[in-house]
Amino acid sequence: MSHLPITPAAPTAPLVASDAPGEASRATWGSRLGFVLAAAGSAVGLGAVWKFPYVVGQHGGGAFLTVYLGCVLTLGVALLLAEMTIGRLTGQSITTALRTLSGRGWAWVGRIATFNAFAILSFYVVVGGWTVAYLLRALSGSVLANDAARLVSEFSTFTANPVASLASMSAFLGLTALIVAAGVQKGIERAGKWLMPALFFLMLLVIARALTLPGAMAGVAWFLTPDFSAISGATLLQALGLAFFSLSLGAGMIVVYGSYLPRDARLAGSAVWVATLATLACFLAGLMILPAVFAFGVAPDAGPGLTFITMPAIFAQMPFGHAIAIAFFMLLLFAALTSAVSLFEPVAAFLIDEYQWRRGPAVVAVFIATFLFGAPAALSFGIWSDVRIFDRTIFDLMDYVTVNLLMPAGGLCVAFFVGACIWPKARTVLEGSRAQWFIPLWRLLLLVLTPIAIFGVWYQSL
Repeated sequence: MSHLPITPAAPTAPLVASDAPGEASRATWGSRLGFVLAAAGSAVGLGAVWKFPYVVGQHGGGAFLTVYLGCVLTLGVALLLAEMTIGRLTGQSITTALRTLSGRGWAWVGRIATFNAFAILSFYVVVGGWTVAYLLRALSGSVLANDAARLVSEFSTFTANPVASLASMSAFLGLTALIVAAGVQKGIERAGKWLMPALFFLMLLVIARALTLPGAMAGVAWFLTPDFSAISGATLLQALGLAFFSLSLGAGMIVVYGSYLPRDARLAGSAVWVATLATLACFLAGLMILPAVFAFGVAPDAGPGLTFITMPAIFAQMPFGHAIAIAFFMLLLFAALTSAVSLFEPVAAFLIDEYQWRRGPAVVAVFIATFLFGAPAALSFGIWSDVRIFDRTIFDLMDYVTVNLLMPAGGLCVAFFVGACIWPKARTVLEGSRAQWFIPLWRLLLLVLTPIAIFGVWYQSL
């Protein structure tokens, strides 16, 4: 990626300049590479390593992978470009940007998207807390074990402990807040630039070991061979929701990241790079987790704890497994942080752009609100595990509603907004570039394929 240009020190101002206290001069990415890695980092963390393998495991392996790739390479790229365009045209977070471009009525779409980012962050920090706890266990060596049943039991015991669960969640949330408080270049961009390449390297190392385990090839075949008879309405809904989740669509995250892009950045190329890296991370995570699942006899539909159960078993059988376990969980923590930052930032940016808060107080407010909203999700694995709403735990309900319903709904609104309401302005970001051939196809994807896919999947899932 050495061909990616470094952005100029003084980029052209956006259509609307920010005058919020503490953000008087809108921050920009130091390079397009920094933006791509930060945006991809919102997926390359827990979105890939944690969520993708267990959702694939619950929905038929190769068939699910095929549907997921179709969603990412069509709707995903089109909507990534649309959200980047909104941010780049205004230099504002999603609520302020939609109001600026098309009036107050659209501001409510931005507020709902921002709330969705906040809601996802609230259950995401629970899983982020697990990475903190497992890093500490890796440091002590207690995480390593060949006995899958023991690992399942230890994971269940830990997540059911309210003190341990809330403490680890608080630690992870605090680290996220510190990065966001440091700002765009010094915090978000710097973290993504160094940590994402390191995580990819370590994933390849673990894959090399996982594929040599006895019985691992059965997991590879299951992952890569599609059985289309396994596809149902629920499968389509989960694939679409995961595509939105892994690309950070429909919740204002990419709009905010796009608002920090200079006016001369090539958006089409950035969208393709983000989608490619996010998809590659998910694919590698599948190769890393699922062969080990079959090798150790763990059910592929084991759920949210799948990564934390299978990886320690792999490390226990690797040379220098203790050191690699420490490195893996450390990098998984950092990757999880880049994902959490992409959720935290649009909520903080909402307070900065809408209410002229300074960054520091905005970060503190989001920290407190997230802890209070996320605590029930953490407790749903323990003392509140019997609390069921629509036959789902609090954690599962938050996951399902935000990822499978609100994110696609937000994407649908963005597609219509860019493809219809501001199309004359939106198309200018590609005019004169090498990607201008994509303009008519882009609009077709936004106004035809996106609503057909989303409404069709929702209908099939009823």
